[in-house]
Amino acid sequence: MIGTPDPAANDTISAIATPAGPGGIGIVRVSGPAAHAIVGGLFRPRHATARWSPQRLYYGHIIDPETREVLDEVLVSFMSSPHSYTCEDYAEINSHGGYVLLSKILRLTVEAGARPARPGEFTLRAYLNGRIDLTQAEAVMDLIQSRSEQGLVMASRQIQGRLRNEIASLRETAVAVLAQVESAIDFMEEEETGFDPLDLLKAVREGLLQPIERLLAAHRRRVWVDGVGTVLAGRVNAGKSSLLNRLIDEDRAIVTPSPGTTRDVIETLLNLDGVPLRLMDTAGFRRARNPAERIGLEHSRRRLGEADLILLVIDQSRALAPDDLELLGYCKGRSHLVIRNKIDLPPRIGRGGEERLAACQTVRVSALTGEGMEELRQAIKDRVLSSESGSVGSDVAPNLRHKQALENAAAAFRRALQGIQSGDPSEIVAFELQTGLDALGGIIGEVPHEAVLDEIFSRFCIGK
Repeated sequence: MIGTPDPAANDTISAIATPAGPGGIGIVRVSGPAAHAIVGGLFRPRHATARWSPQRLYYGHIIDPETREVLDEVLVSFMSSPHSYTCEDYAEINSHGGYVLLSKILRLTVEAGARPARPGEFTLRAYLNGRIDLTQAEAVMDLIQSRSEQGLVMASRQIQGRLRNEIASLRETAVAVLAQVESAIDFMEEEETGFDPLDLLKAVREGLLQPIERLLAAHRRRVWVDGVGTVLAGRVNAGKSSLLNRLIDEDRAIVTPSPGTTRDVIETLLNLDGVPLRLMDTAGFRRARNPAERIGLEHSRRRLGEADLILLVIDQSRALAPDDLELLGYCKGRSHLVIRNKIDLPPRIGRGGEERLAACQTVRVSALTGEGMEELRQAIKDRVLSSESGSVGSDVAPNLRHKQALENAAAAFRRALQGIQSGDPSEIVAFELQTGLDALGGIIGEVPHEAVLDEIFSRFCIGK
């Protein structure tokens, strides 16, 4: 558990900030009141200096204090509070990459008085010290994990404070409405209170509910950050695994003539000309023959329920089976494509099957020969882009936590709206407005909850 440490705590933290493995450059970062002293004690600059100037790179060597041996040739930078990522005194050691070397430098900083940082603790300190709000902190992780260039742009905009500004504007409106309602409570015996129900109704509808609905609609744009959850589904031996291998151009899934080869969900990433897909191959649908297959089918059904896009694979060399019909029914009302696989074989789908598929958007392919694969890739891109064309043109893309908080705020504001229309006591209306205001505050961290902070920052890598 990360908890909510005092931002003025006297401990100094240290961590490796670059990925594990060999690399040209590796970075160890140190933050806290002793950061300059700790790094300065390990660093021998080429030109001696009595004082470290902030925001300047110094060339020199890291020295092992115990052996006095040179460990590596490095560049070191120092930043002073509050002009750093964490708003604390801060230093970075840029050494050659390599896990052993970086681990040694990290160990030296710890022996000199720092403690190892917990996951996300640097960004947590930036939040606790007021440099960023929660939406900007979450956008840091979005920037690291973004699946597409568009997702990268959206995360960058959120780091710049676009979502924070929208939430701040909503909170200002909510505070103004709440102030009017509370004035009616304070001056109940006065004839003129300034409380105009029609103005309040308009303010809640147009100033609160409509902007929240636009933000909720923009949540769909998260697929550009997280990737489009795309599930390959179909009956056994329809060719899903072969199709997966063709799409990603490698043998990711095991393919055999035996039915039921795929028992667990296989997930891989695929970028189709900037469209990010989280592509999942699932167990073939049929009556389970054993416990392992039963578990695989349960996983498949769960992924189908969560999918943004379903690619339903039909073996057109066989007649439609009950499992095919069940999956076709499941796809109704959901974003999907029907893929008629095995066009290298004679069609035996039957007249009834042809009639059933006539109403579906279908793509004909052969996973064996590769015929039709370019058409399939284009159809997938068109399907994703067409579903996004109806999205609100917004600079932001609220994540799931934001979405839940916005839904809670909208529900409270709707109850306030109904209370105003019904002539409920002003105290009840004010309570609902305050509930919605608190929900909005939770998005940017104005009303922080320790469990929320734990959940957010525990997903960060150590060193960020």
